[in-house]
Amino acid sequence: MLIPSIDLLGGQIVQLVQGEKLRLAFDDFEYWIEKFSRFPLVQLIDLDAAMRQGDNSTLVEQICKRLPCQVGGGIRSIERAQQMIDAGAKRVIVGSALFTDAGEVNAAFAAELSASLGPERIVAGIDTKNGRIAVKGWKASVDLTPDEAIPALDACAAAFLYTHVDGEGLMQGFPLATAERLRSLTSRQFIVAGGIRSQQEVDALHALGVDAVVGMAVYTELLAV
Repeated sequence: MLIPSIDLLGGQIVQLVQGEKLRLAFDDFEYWIEKFSRFPLVQLIDLDAAMRQGDNSTLVEQICKRLPCQVGGGIRSIERAQQMIDAGAKRVIVGSALFTDAGEVNAAFAAELSASLGPERIVAGIDTKNGRIAVKGWKASVDLTPDEAIPALDACAAAFLYTHVDGEGLMQGFPLATAERLRSLTSRQFIVAGGIRSQQEVDALHALGVDAVVGMAVYTELLAV
């Protein structure tokens, strides 16, 4: 399954390269909402909230009223997660809050979140940079691998979102061997993002039982939707 991505920054839809360099920016929300309306799931990320520089809550709520979204970015508490559900999100993506600075899975928080919202509303965000879990808007890393994190979080989430930060926005392809290896660690829905550039690649991931988030290739019309 292809899952289109809407990333919000400064009140616009944007595409960043490796989470840092601005490549594209749009403010024609109606065009993209209409374009994505046929998809069963859209990924909506508030980058300002993720980077701790404000938020786009009003836009998030407006988009969630129009599209079936899983929402992420700056969700660090049960209260914030519930706010996103109340705003219309189908489920929330939680990343940094699932890990401690000591490089461990925050099992207590994961269990509390799951008990409060229900695991069916939680997507565990496994963002990885240079083979380690990236946190705090990808500005820091903890000494933990995705291979260690996924089994530890398996009981607390309905899905995993693995973002290959090293390839994000570069449209150089996603490492299929990595997708296959990590897919084997869980029976939950497994979603990947980062560098996906063609329908053939989406199909190859689908054959592995992996869903694909696509951003840059859609916005540059390299991949037609």
